[in-house]
Amino acid sequence: MRVHPYLSFNGQCEEAFRFYEKTLGGKIQEFFRWEGSPMEKDMPPGLGKRIMHVTMIVDNDILSGADAPPQYYTKTDGMTVTIGLKDTAEGERIFNALAEGGTVKMKFGPTFWSKGFGMCIDRWGIPWMINCE
Repeated sequence: MRVHPYLSFNGQCEEAFRFYEKTLGGKIQEFFRWEGSPMEKDMPPGLGKRIMHVTMIVDNDILSGADAPPQYYTKTDGMTVTIGLKDTAEGERIFNALAEGGTVKMKFGPTFWSKGFGMCIDRWGIPWMINCE
């Protein structure tokens, strides 16, 4: 069994995943658009270029997402995407990139359990936790 996050966006999925690919060193496997799919009818006219599904591989993990149809979109609440690293400098770099244009909830720094830890919400409203083991 594998458990992985599926992020929901309101028209910013492609922009966010292009950023995540660069920032996290991932590799986008596929972008499926609403346009041309059997599900295109579920999107209002003019929104077909939005992303119906994306999968990105980061090391051995998967991060997926989509632009939800407007009637189903809800702001992300009650969950956080967590990244665990050994390299504190790399953790701080990722944290700073994710926090830029977003909201810092807990500034990146050492804690009693970690050499580096921080919490932020990125510019697309996705909460992140960076923990350097």
